[in-house]
Amino acid sequence: MSAPHLPKVAGIDPSLPAPAAASASAACPANAVNSPLTGTTDPSGTTESSGATDPSGASAPSNTGAPRGPQRPDGLVQDRLAGWVSDLTTLQELTERLTRTTDLDDALCELLRAGATLLGAGRGLVTLHPVDDSGRTATATLGLGRADLGHLETIPHSPQVPHSPDSPDSPDSSQIAETPQTPDVSQASQSAPSCSSAPSRPSSPSPSSPSSRQSPPAPAPSAASHPYVHLLEGLPPVGSRSGTARPDIPGEKDLDPRHREVAARLGYAASYAMPLDAAAPPDTPSPPPGQNGPGQNGPGQDCPTQDGPAEPPPDRRIGAAVWLYDEPAEPTERQRRLAARYCAHAAGHLARLLELGRARTALAALHDELLPGRLPRVAGIRLAVRHRTGPRGGGDWYDALPLPEGALGLAVGGITGSGPSAVAATGRLRASLRAYAVMEGEDPVAVLSDLELLLRLTEPARSATALFAYCDPASRKVVVAAAGHCSPLIIGDHRTEYVETSLSAPLGMLACWEAPSVEIEPAPGETLLLYSDGLLHRTGDAMDRAFARLHAAAASVPRAARRDPEAVADHVLRAVLPDDTDASAAAGRGSGDGTDPSGGYDELRSGEDVVLLVAHFD
Repeated sequence: MSAPHLPKVAGIDPSLPAPAAASASAACPANAVNSPLTGTTDPSGTTESSGATDPSGASAPSNTGAPRGPQRPDGLVQDRLAGWVSDLTTLQELTERLTRTTDLDDALCELLRAGATLLGAGRGLVTLHPVDDSGRTATATLGLGRADLGHLETIPHSPQVPHSPDSPDSPDSSQIAETPQTPDVSQASQSAPSCSSAPSRPSSPSPSSPSSRQSPPAPAPSAASHPYVHLLEGLPPVGSRSGTARPDIPGEKDLDPRHREVAARLGYAASYAMPLDAAAPPDTPSPPPGQNGPGQNGPGQDCPTQDGPAEPPPDRRIGAAVWLYDEPAEPTERQRRLAARYCAHAAGHLARLLELGRARTALAALHDELLPGRLPRVAGIRLAVRHRTGPRGGGDWYDALPLPEGALGLAVGGITGSGPSAVAATGRLRASLRAYAVMEGEDPVAVLSDLELLLRLTEPARSATALFAYCDPASRKVVVAAAGHCSPLIIGDHRTEYVETSLSAPLGMLACWEAPSVEIEPAPGETLLLYSDGLLHRTGDAMDRAFARLHAAAASVPRAARRDPEAVADHVLRAVLPDDTDASAAAGRGSGDGTDPSGGYDELRSGEDVVLLVAHFD
């Protein structure tokens, strides 16, 4: 008796049996299923069906000897599949957290946290070399203090290659030579970024454990120069995803006594190091066609050939990371595989951050070169300036130039846009203003009117804000005109108030720009503050609150410091931007690091330039 036919659905014939490949894969043993992380295929995973299929779709008699239907996967296969899904989910979560980091030190801390989670370690260290053209390295630690780094740097260089079960081929002498020698240890452990303490490790280290994924890492200080520690010696050659394990450091017979002493002092008994290899930058020259270097074309094939396309540039090693265990231990094959895949992704992300940092540094240096190299000295007026370029290369600028008859011209402004084009436009705008100021500086309105006409004719797609002040020390008069710029702030013993400049549009916004000038008479000992709107935007407050914050900061300048424009500038910056960890570094004009040290700032705030020009009248 035939089984009743199920109702047909469009495109589906329920009477047809399952495909033979599906039946075979479902009934295959546990060792025939391969992990999606290994990237291999077991040939035994495909079997042929011994039974024929009736094209008519009729069910075969039970006594024909045909094989029964597909068997359900056993529990072992289901457990393995669940484990692989869990591994992939964990890698996805960790890589997403890493990708969200936009600061190099935050990315290094996230790498250490994720590696500790995947490998079941408690402490770690990562170092990159070099960060810039000066050869400066960057180092971050997890669970290690400055004193610990000092002890690690005293470990002497050892020619012994650590135990590396992942890489059966030990690296040759040329590969060992890739490890840089330790520089002067006098700089050791001075300001290496230290991530927050490692999460508590589960009893059975598992990458799916959420214990180390509860909270993001704390913002790390800026990376400082730090030697390449010898815990990372004996790494596999470039391009290899294997790591180097020291499963039992106290039990190693050939271990240097100093290394054994440091390990006992710091309380670690095992380590696992991973290289960080990233693709070479696009502008890296490729090797000639058929020439990959000595020994790369096979035995007896080191000579270049003329045929074949050019080889892509090889990978480069940007650094390495090491994780430490409190007890003798060694990561499992599964943990090694997960850590290798994660570190491969992390190396690419870190390489992009390094390239971005270099570009920002170069852009900030170019911006600083377009600004005054030093401030002029004019009798009766002392000047100080603080300038910091945003990471995207903003268009804020300032100028101070001596004018005929002992006068002084002060200017602060900003142009729309960011990046190299904005920096170049800033240089052109400042040069034009200097020319107009020399010819007609006593009339700030005329200076800005000519500047607006030039901007509208030469760069119609841009707009700019500007403020120009003509200072005459002999008569103690200051004539100010502004085009959409923030009002100056005057500080004295008996007053702290904004100069009421008339409301006007930025340059390039209207067909004909007009605005009256304002004349003020600073008393002896009073100070005039000119600033960019980036100083207000960096506070993160609304503009009215930002103005109130700046007013309060200026009013709180100690009387003893009001005679020194440098002290006034430092005090105002610290009071207005207390959370900006680079405020003190910004005290040196044009820090030029191109980075935003405050990890909590959003993109708008971090992209703003800061200009603060202080003029004290004696």
